Amino acid sequence: MRCCFSAHLPALAALSAFPGPCEVLRSGARLAPALLRSASAAVRRVRSWHPDDLTAVNLELVTLTEDTAVITWYTGIPGTDDGLGHPLPAITEGEVLYGTHPARLNRSASEGRATAHHQVELTGLEPGQTYYYQARSRGAAATPTPLHLVRGNAVGTSAFGLGSGGGPYSFTTPQPPPGRHLLSIALCNDLHLGETTAGLVGGIPLLRGVAQQPGRAPYPELMSRALVTEARRRGADLLLAGGDITAGGSAHDLGEARRILDGFGAHGEDYFVVRGNHDRSRDDAFRTTFPGGGDGPGYFSRDLGGLRIIGLDTYAKSGNGADAGGLGGEQLAWFQGQLRQQPDQPTLVFGHHPLTVRDSLFPVTRGQCLERRQARALVDAYASAPGVFLHHAGHTHRNKRTVLTRAPHVTHQEVAAAKEYPGGFTLVRIHSGGYALNHFKAGDVAARQWSERSRRVAAGLWPHHALGRSVTDRNSVRAHDLSGVMALAGRE
Repeated sequence: MRCCFSAHLPALAALSAFPGPCEVLRSGARLAPALLRSASAAVRRVRSWHPDDLTAVNLELVTLTEDTAVITWYTGIPGTDDGLGHPLPAITEGEVLYGTHPARLNRSASEGRATAHHQVELTGLEPGQTYYYQARSRGAAATPTPLHLVRGNAVGTSAFGLGSGGGPYSFTTPQPPPGRHLLSIALCNDLHLGETTAGLVGGIPLLRGVAQQPGRAPYPELMSRALVTEARRRGADLLLAGGDITAGGSAHDLGEARRILDGFGAHGEDYFVVRGNHDRSRDDAFRTTFPGGGDGPGYFSRDLGGLRIIGLDTYAKSGNGADAGGLGGEQLAWFQGQLRQQPDQPTLVFGHHPLTVRDSLFPVTRGQCLERRQARALVDAYASAPGVFLHHAGHTHRNKRTVLTRAPHVTHQEVAAAKEYPGGFTLVRIHSGGYALNHFKAGDVAARQWSERSRRVAAGLWPHHALGRSVTDRNSVRAHDLSGVMALAGRE
């Protein structure tokens, strides 16, 4: 099943979804050198190796809160190849040395066990403090995931240490959101239950997609179950799944998705689901599996202790699934009416298609976002509704934070796909005076293995697109009056 981001489309139905000439030229200039390097690497012979050799690579600062940082990297055997141009795993212990001065890394943290897929969490950090760190595997310093195609930085909030081949690198912890913590919400999307190959792009031989290793669990199920477990472990009170729950909308895959998400809690109470373009089917199995309630066929509004959650069906139309998203006139009028009735109520909106796509590595087509006129109508509605603070979308399979000048009080957060690298969810921590957005990778060992394997999507270019070009694309804090929200039952 080809992903919605890069589907190879039937000739006539796809005309409106093709990128313009400028988009093609811009992306081609960026991608051509990397594609050539990928092709060259694919034909190089694997050299001999020694069991004690290792290389520590793909260092990433995934999560940064006011008092924690989650750092990941991979240890491989240099000169080996798993068939995707990726070194075979080297099982070893890893550690992160860190401190408040680059010459005094006097604190350490580790996982306490040997692995090739390292994930170390630094805890007890001070808000507003700059820290310097170096990740090591058996004494070898880990080097960052290169994000040069998007001028990004995978390892910190400053450029300190970049270009040094192992750091130390640095980050500065943010201040916590103002006020008292009320509740936390996990945002996820693009689970793609039923998919068997990630990143298929028709007609481009180099972008052949990545499949799960034989004998391992199907990766959409594996990643979805790990997401549910990790969201609960990180303290999520609610979960919002923003579309493309399945790869093709089949009743079987939707049923499996329902069973997995039911592991988080009760549908319509503890978690809520909206439809994506991949979830459409002739028998409308999605709406049977995940009934939305009485507001409309696939959209709804819920008041949860003063917090209004609005779920949108952004593909309420007929089409081939690769064209622009659409709400339909009835749903759009309903949505505008909801905001007019209570413009000041704290409101979180989620739907599959983003309203706009900016700073994309790959060519931007009309199919990557909501139809333009409807997107403008939503932004105009936001401009007159100061209570709206967050719009969550998926579909692009990347972490990207956008603020639009027409409605600057609303954060538009695209969240990377749950099914593949980087794999996971974004946690919204709501306080009475603001909120924080933090991306977490799924912590399960098997999920880490698939996440590392699937970074080879798009001939290894996927990290440039999916991770987020900066730490603030996946971790941010913002002030907003949310004092009208009550803590959920059972929370002090």
